[in-house]
Amino acid sequence: MLFKKLSIALIMASLFAAPAIAGRSLPRLADNKDLSLQKDFEHALTDLGLSQAAKRGKLAVALVDITDEQHPRLATINGRDMMYAASLPKIAILLGAFARIERGDMQLDEKTRATLVKMIRFSSNRAATEMLNRVGKKFLAELLQSPRYALYDKSNGGGLWVGKEYGKGAAFKRDPLHHLSHGANVFQVARFYYLLETGRLVSPELTEEMKTILSKPGINHKFVKGLSYNRPGSKIYRKSGSWRQWHADSAIVERNGHRYIAVALANDSKGSRWLEQLIVAMDDLVMDSRSSTNSVALLN
Repeated sequence: MLFKKLSIALIMASLFAAPAIAGRSLPRLADNKDLSLQKDFEHALTDLGLSQAAKRGKLAVALVDITDEQHPRLATINGRDMMYAASLPKIAILLGAFARIERGDMQLDEKTRATLVKMIRFSSNRAATEMLNRVGKKFLAELLQSPRYALYDKSNGGGLWVGKEYGKGAAFKRDPLHHLSHGANVFQVARFYYLLETGRLVSPELTEEMKTILSKPGINHKFVKGLSYNRPGSKIYRKSGSWRQWHADSAIVERNGHRYIAVALANDSKGSRWLEQLIVAMDDLVMDSRSSTNSVALLN
């Protein structure tokens, strides 16, 4: 019996083992908090009148300048605080699908691709539920907590979680720490995008497929609305979420030779407007050459 348990553990470890990236030594995002960017970020929140919302735990935000992906610059507000995130955690289902595809368990045929596009660009709940069941609920929970990804980390506040189909019905497995059905914290969502951008989620070919699905957002609100009106010409890879007073958005943004990751979660009826304003402020911070590149390691 012990041998059987060990064999199963070894099989699971091999399935979720981190891929080798030849010739590349890439940093951990948690080790690259930038003090200057953090200070400017906090000032920007104050200027927008959102610092009190952050202090009350109603707002969490992450910004990562990845113009130089070897030296990311991270700033967060309530970075490890997990919140209900509505449809944003559909990016976890996207990862689960591509993990299955990479293993050969699924094919990225036209039907699968169309379902993934509906789920991500147009936030179809029916497509998300269909894909979640194809990926497997248990498989996805284990994937998110696996050593390869650690996108849900019980020792560090949690992270990305999908514990309910997107529709009516009870949750099948709420997250262990906060009992959320669809949850996230901004640090782990930012880390998801950083791992994607540096080729550490799936193979290079599948990475490009994932980015294509995340491109061309089909819903014009929050980050997309703020950028399209105020910063035209931005290229956006994005997933948002909305339910009642909860508002979420997340994106990789490319503009004028710069790249950055932006994530925000809000628990307020005005949250959509907050995010529309926040993305413009975050864009300005990245484009501002006065920001220092000095970084220190996060203790947690």
